[in-house]
Amino acid sequence: MELRELVNTSHKIAIEHGFWEVEKSIPTKLMLIVTEIAEACEADRHGEKEHFKEEIADTFIRLGDLCGYLNIDIEKEIIKKTEKNKLRPKLHGKRY
Repeated sequence: MELRELVNTSHKIAIEHGFWEVEKSIPTKLMLIVTEIAEACEADRHGEKEHFKEEIADTFIRLGDLCGYLNIDIEKEIIKKTEKNKLRPKLHGKRY
């Protein structure tokens, strides 16, 4: 599945399942993405490899949904950011 298809499918499913009827706040949507990362971390802490992979997938799905809502061409943005990162110093000039 290409990124554009992931975005379109994720957003379509979220709309169909009512996720945009109850909450349209961008900060809330961002925190739901963070929650998926936290759930992945917890699964990793418990050595639950399959659950970990599922939560990582949920993270991408929620990101795709948000990009669909905001009409962000995430593939284009990733390419732009990758090119910018190529020019940055080691560790982007930070300790870690």
